Amino acid sequence: MTPADDDRLRLNAYIDGELDPAHALEVEALIAADPALAAERDRVEALRGAIRERLPREAAPPALARRIEAAVGLTQAPARRASAPSWRALAASVALAVVLASGTTFLVTEPRPADSTADMVVASHLRALMAPSSIDVASSDRHTVKPWFNGRIPESPRVVDLASEGFPLVGGRIDVIGRTPVPTLVYRRRQHVISVSAVPGGQTLASGPAQIAGYNILSWRDNGVAYWAVSDVAAPDLEAFEKAFRAATPEP
Repeated sequence: MTPADDDRLRLNAYIDGELDPAHALEVEALIAADPALAAERDRVEALRGAIRERLPREAAPPALARRIEAAVGLTQAPARRASAPSWRALAASVALAVVLASGTTFLVTEPRPADSTADMVVASHLRALMAPSSIDVASSDRHTVKPWFNGRIPESPRVVDLASEGFPLVGGRIDVIGRTPVPTLVYRRRQHVISVSAVPGGQTLASGPAQIAGYNILSWRDNGVAYWAVSDVAAPDLEAFEKAFRAATPEP
């Protein structure tokens, strides 16, 4: 029996180090449960090792290295070396001009944690929309979605049924926010997808909704968990979703 094509593709991505931590854990679980997939992993790794041993890498010709350095400005013609500024000097000048151009002193700060989280949840939402499927587990039944997270993350999320409110549950997935795997629930509003990520102990927006790259974002806190909802639905619809989600009582 040979591994399925989808499993084979994920295995190759795993071996190449292309998967995020959550999906890498999923592949490791598949390998542990499927002897054929484990054998395929051993075969690919053995092949890669043989290629490294028997086909030594060739160094680039010196002339090619000089052409690349000249093209990116790392070297200059001898006649201009003393007078022309290096690319590092130019970069430093540009940076200094940006800071001092207005004649005042700027306070340079790193993004606030909530701002970083907002960027990451939007990025995760976009990656899911571009993937063949925006969910890892497809179901409108909370009794299927919630248990799916068991064993994959430390704690399963709060899952509620909002079909009667016009926001049917369609499934869930695991995203990585700040290097931490977190559960993300997926709901729909007509043809629009709403992603709701539950970040334990995370930051939330200071107040009200926000928008990044045309996507509306809301965040709130409940029992020590920061919930982030992102979608391209209209802001009033996303606010209605937040109210329905917070008011709903999970079934036992």
